[in-house]
Amino acid sequence: MAADDLGLRERKKQATRLALSAATIQLSVERGWSNVSVEDIAAAADVSVRTFRNYFANKGEAVAFRQLERMRQIGEELRARPVEEPLWTAIPAAVRERFPLGHDLSAHGGHSSGQRERQWVEGVRRMLAEPAVQAAILEVNTRAQRELAAAIAERTGTDAERDLYPKLVAAAVGTATAVAIEHSQAADPPLPLLPLLTEALDQLAAGLPEPSPRRKS
Repeated sequence: MAADDLGLRERKKQATRLALSAATIQLSVERGWSNVSVEDIAAAADVSVRTFRNYFANKGEAVAFRQLERMRQIGEELRARPVEEPLWTAIPAAVRERFPLGHDLSAHGGHSSGQRERQWVEGVRRMLAEPAVQAAILEVNTRAQRELAAAIAERTGTDAERDLYPKLVAAAVGTATAVAIEHSQAADPPLPLLPLLTEALDQLAAGLPEPSPRRKS
């Protein structure tokens, strides 16, 4: 098989994974986790149930794939940044490229504001609280951090396997992103994600300085 054909085949597989992950999230948030079957997801993605099983063992894996793919894309964005750019300038820029409008798992077509937005966010919260989803995300986070650590190692001239630095930075960036998403969704009403991501990464870059005490009202 020619290299171009192999590349096209892999791109098609990736597109199928993304479509199945998006359909799983969309249906689970709208209908409730227990009210969505693999058959429903396959139909929404216009593939067979067998195709779903070829890519994911269960619905939790399909949801968690979104996190893995995003971290992989952040790594690719980091590799594409100018080599002379400082690491802690490049990392926030790469993350923002994957959250261009502040979108995350709560990103959804057609829901813009008001009551429908609130219902969507509540649905996301319930989905992420499912034990199957939490277990899958925990498992995939290790792979996601390895993906990002490899890109950081390339940029810093370190070894992603032997050196602590790329692993530590990847873990910190992954945690900062997760905390910003959780903080955004926990607020009532939900807070815009992009400013929170920027703040979280800026604080990391500054070494997490101790904040000034809040004044009691």
